[in-house]
Amino acid sequence: MSDLTWAVPLPVVLPLAAAGLALVLWRNARAQGVISVVALSLVLVTSVALLVAADSGPLVLDIGSWAAPVGIDLVADRLSTLMLTVSSAVTLCVLLYSLAQGLADNNAETPVAIFHPTYLVLTAGVANAFLTGDLFNLFVGFEMLLVASYVLITLGGTGERIRAGTIYVVVSLLSSLLFLLAVALVYAATGTVNMAQLAMRLDEIDPDVAFALQLLLLLAFGIKAAIFPLFAWLPDSYPTAPAPVTAVFAGLLTKVGVYAIIRTQTLLFPDGRADDLLLWAALATMIVGILGAVAQNDVKRMISFTLVSHIGYMVFGIALSTEAGLSAAVFYVAHHITVQTTLFLVVGLMERRGGSTSLDALGGLARLAPLLAVMFFLPAMNLAGIPPLSGFLGKAGLIQAGVQVGTPLAYALVAGGITTSLLTLYAIVKAWNKAFWQPAPEDVAEVTLPRGMVGSAAALVVGGVALTVVAGPLYDYTERAAATLRDRDQYVTAVLPGGRGEGRSADVTDEARREGGTDPVEEGADLEDVGPGGGERQIAPDETGGEGSGTDEGGEP
Repeated sequence: MSDLTWAVPLPVVLPLAAAGLALVLWRNARAQGVISVVALSLVLVTSVALLVAADSGPLVLDIGSWAAPVGIDLVADRLSTLMLTVSSAVTLCVLLYSLAQGLADNNAETPVAIFHPTYLVLTAGVANAFLTGDLFNLFVGFEMLLVASYVLITLGGTGERIRAGTIYVVVSLLSSLLFLLAVALVYAATGTVNMAQLAMRLDEIDPDVAFALQLLLLLAFGIKAAIFPLFAWLPDSYPTAPAPVTAVFAGLLTKVGVYAIIRTQTLLFPDGRADDLLLWAALATMIVGILGAVAQNDVKRMISFTLVSHIGYMVFGIALSTEAGLSAAVFYVAHHITVQTTLFLVVGLMERRGGSTSLDALGGLARLAPLLAVMFFLPAMNLAGIPPLSGFLGKAGLIQAGVQVGTPLAYALVAGGITTSLLTLYAIVKAWNKAFWQPAPEDVAEVTLPRGMVGSAAALVVGGVALTVVAGPLYDYTERAAATLRDRDQYVTAVLPGGRGEGRSADVTDEARREGGTDPVEEGADLEDVGPGGGERQIAPDETGGEGSGTDEGGEP
């Protein structure tokens, strides 16, 4: 066991503890801000440490010392720690941006008494979703971040925000209901929700039943990730929220859905039966999303539609079901979290300086705010995939992976990806010309942008450029992560040593043995009953029909 295994739950525990403390101190805005910054800084440090440690193998922590499959596990592997590190850096920068905005606006846009506890709960939910090794706990992580997002998206209480928030809540509740139904059906079919055990048991049930469960999970995650045709809620919901809220939503919430698709497709359903369906969905997501962006005349809505279109790139890489495709998809997720969040923060600054997000009302910002022009230009070009930036490297990896597959559908996705990239560049150039280059239609009032807001957004701009500088090592890491995803045995063995977990608490077992209530359990044996009162019964391997079958947790197959 790694010395850092104890740190695996900290990205979840620290924000939750900080949220409770911030709620208690709701009258002291300064104290709330300090607590939030300290907590998320510690989460970032922990995430980086776990990222390094997980490169040597997955770190697995049994919650409450109850071993899998009875207990819930948190699993820090290459994929989860990379997502955790990028999301931690992004959430910290967005928090600093929101603090500066709150100070400048006297908290009119982001009332800190509500904002800080809710934001911290959302951060904990994202971390829990990335780290969990249990399908139901993944649902819990989604609900934590979604319930928090319901509050954040309606901050300010304007009619427009309440209307958009209502759409968001209804769609999110529908996806959560589908996810919960899928979890229930998975448990009914397999008798477990532990992902490592599901990786073994789903292979043993009727293939048509397994495919139906796969489609139901994809439907739930597709809504959360805003995949075509399940994306219509996003462009109407995100642009109305405050800039920091929109930024963290755009950067993280859809990526949690993408992460869930990666994890379930590679670990639970590696047969590739739904790959063609996902490829068609990826193509439609790219094309429809970018056509929507081209048609917009509001920069927030335009960026929202580009968010949808670029989700298609990630699904493209997942659906190829190759190590090259998965590696490029994971790289692109890390790139897109950073760049998309940066763009929404910069657009918030543009709205503050120019007084609007309508491209017809903006103009002359390159002369009025040259630093802001640079801050928009760099992530915008990165999003469009201009070489040598990280967006180009990610798209080049995806295109190369598609060409290697060589099927007609894969070539169609390659063509769709190139077309989407060119249309993204067109949409970005149109926005640049209208907002920054062309003269403003009327005089713009002199507004000083708060240094804290500019500094936080600039830090993310630098982070996006840094992804290009470290693209080589990062791509090597994502290749190792993809190899781990394709090798399910490594994950299963880490969670269920020997292919079968003990399903008991070491503390309870030791106490029972001291009292003479149990006998030592041989390695590889299964347990019919587990509990604080002892009562463990060893089942001989020949009674269970061999490893991979038999009973767990009360004897149900």
